[in-house]
Amino acid sequence: MAAGGGAEAAAAEEELREAGGSEDDGDEGGGGEESESEESSGDGEDEEKENEAEIQRLEEQLSINAFDYNCHLDLIKLLHQEGELIKLRRARQKMSELFPLTEEIWLDWLKDEIRMASENSEREKIYDLFERAVEDYICPEIWLEYAQYSIGGIGQEGGIDKVRSIFERALTAVGLHVTKGAAIWEAYREFENAILETVQPGAGSVPSPEQQQTVSAQLEKIHALFRRQLGIPLLDMEAAYAEYEEWSEDPVPEAVAKNYKKALQQMGKCKPYEEALLIAETPKLAEYQAYIDFETKAGDPARIQLTYERALAENCLVPDLWARYTQYLDRQLKVKELVLSAHERAVRNCPWTVKLWNKYLLAMERHHVEHRLISENFEKALNAGFIQATDYVEIWQAYLDYLRRRVDFTQDSSKELGELRSAFAHAIEYLKEEVEERFSESGDPSCTIMQTWARIEARLCNNMQKARELWDNIMTKGNSKYANMWLEYYNLERAHGDTQHCRKALHRAVQCTSDYPEHVCEVLLTLERIEGTLEDWDAAVQKTENRLARVNEQRAKAAEKEAALAKQEETRAEQRKQTRAEKRAAKKAKKPRAGDKRKADNDGDWGQEEEEAEQPTKRHKGGGSGDMLVVEEEEEEEEVEDMETETGLFGRTMPGKADLKQKAEAEASRWKDAPKIFHDSEKDSVTVFVSNLPYSMAEPEAKLKDLFANCGEVVEVRPIFTNKGTFRGYCYVEFQDEKSALQALHLDRKYVEGRPMFVSPCVDKNKNPDFKVFKYSTALEKHKLFISGLPFSCTKEELEEACKVHGNVKDIRLVTNRAGKPKGLAYVEFENETQASQAVLKMDGLTIRDHVIKVAISNPPARRFPERSEAVGRAAQTMTPRQVYGARGKGRTQLSMVPRALQRQSNPAAKAENGVAPKAPPATASLPAEEPKKMSNADFARLLLNK
Repeated sequence: MAAGGGAEAAAAEEELREAGGSEDDGDEGGGGEESESEESSGDGEDEEKENEAEIQRLEEQLSINAFDYNCHLDLIKLLHQEGELIKLRRARQKMSELFPLTEEIWLDWLKDEIRMASENSEREKIYDLFERAVEDYICPEIWLEYAQYSIGGIGQEGGIDKVRSIFERALTAVGLHVTKGAAIWEAYREFENAILETVQPGAGSVPSPEQQQTVSAQLEKIHALFRRQLGIPLLDMEAAYAEYEEWSEDPVPEAVAKNYKKALQQMGKCKPYEEALLIAETPKLAEYQAYIDFETKAGDPARIQLTYERALAENCLVPDLWARYTQYLDRQLKVKELVLSAHERAVRNCPWTVKLWNKYLLAMERHHVEHRLISENFEKALNAGFIQATDYVEIWQAYLDYLRRRVDFTQDSSKELGELRSAFAHAIEYLKEEVEERFSESGDPSCTIMQTWARIEARLCNNMQKARELWDNIMTKGNSKYANMWLEYYNLERAHGDTQHCRKALHRAVQCTSDYPEHVCEVLLTLERIEGTLEDWDAAVQKTENRLARVNEQRAKAAEKEAALAKQEETRAEQRKQTRAEKRAAKKAKKPRAGDKRKADNDGDWGQEEEEAEQPTKRHKGGGSGDMLVVEEEEEEEEVEDMETETGLFGRTMPGKADLKQKAEAEASRWKDAPKIFHDSEKDSVTVFVSNLPYSMAEPEAKLKDLFANCGEVVEVRPIFTNKGTFRGYCYVEFQDEKSALQALHLDRKYVEGRPMFVSPCVDKNKNPDFKVFKYSTALEKHKLFISGLPFSCTKEELEEACKVHGNVKDIRLVTNRAGKPKGLAYVEFENETQASQAVLKMDGLTIRDHVIKVAISNPPARRFPERSEAVGRAAQTMTPRQVYGARGKGRTQLSMVPRALQRQSNPAAKAENGVAPKAPPATASLPAEEPKKMSNADFARLLLNK
């Protein structure tokens, strides 16, 4: 509709403007009122400026990302509030071109335009707007508004026929709607009853034959509407039947009554699904899916289509639902207009889903849509904003397949073939420049598009020269080290090339392949055995032997390196053990004598001793044969000093160390002399290994037996203790049967006294070194999100509340450390990858309690184990402790401030590193350190002058 001018447009804008007040008619108000008016005017001006700035910001954001749905909504709301008619109409128009609009948005738009339309000539433009509105979703309210608006034009030529046409289309679209369809039927009957009143003769007059015929025809229209409605299962259809009985002068026909009873039975079957939808919470996806399955079994295409449309009206951002709907239309109904409309709405609602675009391209080709329109929709797909680089490869492959099917390869050259080759070149360039720049990765590392082009050139165009050029480009992009790439090229040459090029390709493959060189060597020898001369055979044998010899040499070196690293690790373990023993010896040497302690007590010295708590090292071997249940502790005696009881700050008596010692000895007496029991490996299937338990757990045997009692009959709980009776934090739990042990694995990560308990199968890692107990996937999971930057105090419930608006959340896992404390990370699993993709778009950058979170599809990097160089191994063999730096490396304050001359004169063995004097070697740790000789300023001056 063109923008109105003059008084009408101004009046319409005034109607839309919600802000603003009335003007004063005079100066009769007092000074206080005038002051309040000026203050109110100032506030209004400030608010108006803020709104204008916000409108400008939203417009700029949409110019950057036109597919920001929420930004469109905010802009329309703000423009409507400000009464900016022209900008409001333009904003709605832009949004409708990109997205199907919801029922509420369309109704607001239509009501605004109807209110502003002042002339009958503008009715056609309103009709066009209604036509666009009813195409987006199945909306009974919009159809009802459309029909009622058309009644206003009944006085125009063909007005009655137009109203009836709109009503009939509305019945076709939403007349089967169980809960809202009855409103359309009733409105249609009221309209026909109104027409009946106009054609009936006046009271006391004798109708002419023409009038009687008109009245009879009109009565038959109303009868037909009743009969049609009563044959459809609708809510409150009993009232419609009673109304028909009251309205009709004749009894209800038997056929109508029979159809009514049949529809009533059908309504009884549908009622549970309608009630489930009524009480369910948005988005009601599961309830709608159950309804769709029910209607699919019934087999009525119109009802199946309507149920899908109802589900999509409330779940328009669920790509899987669109995919199932369009697949049903493609395979069952196959009506061109209906199929293409559904596909078009699917990609407008979920433009980020490449699968829907691929299905749309196929549907257009299937229904013989013009090539120009298919190309235009493909360009729209490239601008849709896919979330993965591989999606662009997929859409290009679909479009190139379509172009290939258009080519007649019986001709040497054609327009279609030229277009296909141009598209292949454009695809390769696009993936190289656009996709790699955006995602910082190649979407097509295996060059599948280039491979397809090479095969087409070789097999369909008989152009092996071009195919070889393309494959050479493939190899130069990092694929020459893979045997399968060379064998693909070899097979292509074998089928469409010649033996010379096959031999050349295999010789290059033998030289370059690093993953499976034996395989390409075997293929080369097979080729020469069948077709080669003696010279060819000798050359192939020599080349393969040399290559395999180099490969074996490299593998031997790698094995030696691994063995050296393993040996270094063993040496380090021995050194750590020796260091701990020396530290214990030094600690005992520093221990004060009993006489000194008594003297200090008599003098009233209340000093506090420092205690060094070192957690014992676990040596769990996974429950293999010979694994001891009472683990031997390092030869160590921690000192528990006798200490008199102290009086606390508020006069309460606190236990001293003597009491703690007695309690510890009493607890240890039970386990110190316990016999060492060996684990029976034959019971691995009925045993689980439980770890990461609190070391302070009292009576772990009884507590764990109660904890696992619900899993099945517990035969024995064997906690692991040191020789002193200290609980080591892990144990074995043996069950009566294997089923109970499997059930116990479900308690993994259950919190016990504030720590997550780890429950894993009992497996001998000596026999199964590759066994992993990590329960979570480390591969790409498109339906799962990885969220970082969360507040440490964020709960699962709070995170679920933020995520569930974007889809059905199946599981949330907050990442914690071994002590059970959160790390600000979480994994959120959605029902499907579509919901997860939508959540990424909406949640990335969201602020939760002043923390800006980052959201991405879960794709953990491969676990890397750092290679230990030989230099590091040699350094580990020395006993000199190395300087420990922070997370950012060596700080500025750790630089040495000692003059070089002084450094040269110092003993190299005791040379300070980074300004920190090293500790004495562990072997002499118990000897008193020699105090360095003090130097005067003159000594320092002589050192500096003599350098």
